[in-house]
Amino acid sequence: MKRLFSLAAASLILWSCGGQQKETVDISQMTEDELIEYAKGIHERVITLDTHDDINTSNFTEETNYTQRLSSQVNLPKMVEGGLDVAWFIVYTGQGELTEEGYARAYENADDKFKAIHRLTEEIAPDKIGLALTSDDVRKLVAEGKKVAMIGVENAYPLGTDISRVKEFYDRGARYMSLAHNGHSQLSDSNTGERDSVWLHNGLSDFGKEVIAEMNKYGIMVDLSHPSKAANMQAMQLSKAPVIASHSSARAVNDVSRNMDDEQLMMLKKNGGVIQTVAFKSYVNSDKNSANSAKSNEILAAIAAENDFEIKSRGEMRDMSPEEREAYYEKYTAIREANADRIEEEVNSVAPPVDVSDFADHIDYLVNKIGIEHVGISSDFDGGGGVEGWSDASETFNVTLELVRRGYTEEEIGMMWSGNLLRVLDECQEIAKKIQAGEM
Repeated sequence: MKRLFSLAAASLILWSCGGQQKETVDISQMTEDELIEYAKGIHERVITLDTHDDINTSNFTEETNYTQRLSSQVNLPKMVEGGLDVAWFIVYTGQGELTEEGYARAYENADDKFKAIHRLTEEIAPDKIGLALTSDDVRKLVAEGKKVAMIGVENAYPLGTDISRVKEFYDRGARYMSLAHNGHSQLSDSNTGERDSVWLHNGLSDFGKEVIAEMNKYGIMVDLSHPSKAANMQAMQLSKAPVIASHSSARAVNDVSRNMDDEQLMMLKKNGGVIQTVAFKSYVNSDKNSANSAKSNEILAAIAAENDFEIKSRGEMRDMSPEEREAYYEKYTAIREANADRIEEEVNSVAPPVDVSDFADHIDYLVNKIGIEHVGISSDFDGGGGVEGWSDASETFNVTLELVRRGYTEEEIGMMWSGNLLRVLDECQEIAKKIQAGEM
């Protein structure tokens, strides 16, 4: 899939430093090395921003932290390697019971994650990464040569029934928040209701509607990733400020409930918001991902049998003792790692993985459908995200390279990497000032 206005022999517009002149760059006349170098220049000049990176607070200690090249998909060395400037670290809370005890546990989890992000930026590595609260903060930190952390809240469940926590979360650095995750919250139905057509609120609860007004008041962007379609439509009708979908793709390209359908997309366009296209394999191309996974499991099972090792089902693993499960994982991991090249070669020749090109197909669709000013980029790293070619932050350049190949200009690439999202943040914060001043 290519965007409708991109030609095979694409000409890109390169603006001069003064912004007064422009020259046409015909990438069809470039060698592969020249194209890569050209794309590297764009990647270096634009601010690259990923709106969704989950965290494990065990990686935010003095002993183990993001200054090290950990196995996590995002950390400072990998951000430097891939040229990723801004990572939105996520205060994620899984959905639990709608009880005072459940709310208390959820708040404790959120509190731990807020503290971890502040610990990284204020105590562990303030010389390497800073916390941004505004678009001006982002540009200032990047100009200083630092990486940038921002905070998003995935699932407002930790609010409990206390609306004052909206401002508390704002004061602690949250700049977007979704009202649900997988499972209905006290504020909103979840997209997961599509599995059984069982809904709790038929969209937003009354408290959820109050929370949206409070988010508008303080400048927290409303995030549409994870709530149900009905909840999202109601949220866009109610919000006085533009909204975002922090990590969702196009349902017309891949029909899963976590992707946004055209009706939601057109309303998001009218609202002035932005959808941050997500590089999550099963959201990008479910059939291709399933075929790749099935073939991987088939090859791995054959290799395991050659090593007198039997792959166990999840049910069988649940029945194991902790010691047996640990021994099983150790052997399983050793076999998989020792045969990684063979697995990749045998699987990819038959069932290739979901890759950056498949991801860019969603970007093309969204740009054609609602306009480039409403499209952004996200990974969902360390939360299940990543595709072949953008499997962690160190490979971020490959996204820019693919966009250059498809004929996007430097200005357009800059808009999608950060310009559109920061524009929405600016507008939300301006509207918040007006609401607080009694002007709206």
